[in-house]
Amino acid sequence: MQREKACRIYSILAAEYLDEDTNLNFLDFDNPFQILVMTILSAQTTDKMVNSVKDDLFSKYPNPAALSQAKQEDVEKIIRKTGFFRAKAKNIIASSKILVSDFGGEVPRTMEELVTLPGVGRKTANIVLNHAFGIDEGIAVDTHVKRVSWRIGLTDNTDPVKIERDLTALFPKEAWGKMNYLLISHGRAVCTARNPACERCVIKDLCRYSREQNN
Repeated sequence: MQREKACRIYSILAAEYLDEDTNLNFLDFDNPFQILVMTILSAQTTDKMVNSVKDDLFSKYPNPAALSQAKQEDVEKIIRKTGFFRAKAKNIIASSKILVSDFGGEVPRTMEELVTLPGVGRKTANIVLNHAFGIDEGIAVDTHVKRVSWRIGLTDNTDPVKIERDLTALFPKEAWGKMNYLLISHGRAVCTARNPACERCVIKDLCRYSREQNN
C-alpha cells in the first residue's frame, strides 16, 4: 500500500475514534512501573481483567523493590485470573529484580534496555515507551493490530516484527503513537475476528478484505 492511501485510512480512523478527550491507554496505570507490569500481565487476556487486579497487586507491591522481594506463590494468587499466572508472576518478579539491580529501581526509557527484561518483547516495550514516556520508538503489534492491518492491506506479513516494520514505513512518526489505539479500537468495534462488520466500516472503500469479499 502507498503512504498516501495509508494516511487517508489513518485520518478516517482518527476522525472515528479520537477526540480531544480520548484516553489512548486501555490499561489504568499510575506510573511507568505499573504500565510495565500490567502490560506483561496483559498477554492472552483482556485489559479489563488486568485492570481488575491492579489495586490488589500494587497496594501490596507498590514499587520494583517491593515486588522483587515477593514470594511467587503470593503474586500468583493475586494475578491468577489473568491466565498463565505462574509464568507471569515469575516474569514480573524477575523484571523487578533487574530494575532494582541494573536500573536503580527505575523503568528504562529505551527499547534496547526494556527488551532485556523477562516477559518484555517489542510490543510491551513499545507500549511502555509510548504510554509512560511519550516516546514513539515503533508501533505495538498485538492480535488486533495484526489482524486489522493485514485485512486492510497495510501489510502482507503475519510476523509481528515484520508488521511493525511495514506500519512504521507507511505512517509518519507523529502517527505511530496513535496507530495501536486506532487499530485496536477498530478491531473491537467493527473489524472483529469472527464476523467483521464490513457493511458499517468507515474505511471499507479502502480496505483489501472488504474489496475481496464484495468481488
